[in-house]
Amino acid sequence: MALTKQQLIADLAESTDLTQTQVRDLLDQLAGIASDALENGEELTLPGIGKLKVSERPARTGRNPQTGASIQIAARKVVKFVAAKALSDAIN
Repeated sequence: MALTKQQLIADLAESTDLTQTQVRDLLDQLAGIASDALENGEELTLPGIGKLKVSERPARTGRNPQTGASIQIAARKVVKFVAAKALSDAIN
């Protein structure tokens, strides 16, 4: 089962001296900062968690699974997450 945003907010509020509203605002600010940084081609490092970075995915030929027809898939940018060593060690 995945940890929902509300569960994350409740856990953070419980472990800090912040209210749930303050934690929600903080998470929204973090999302905005991450979005702005990635749009500008920067990497975002979250200490102890990992790194978010933008990667280029080249154009390629795909196949429509229903008809089998070849289709051209356009190039695009994607967000990639690389887990920190501490996080990888913690789960293994």
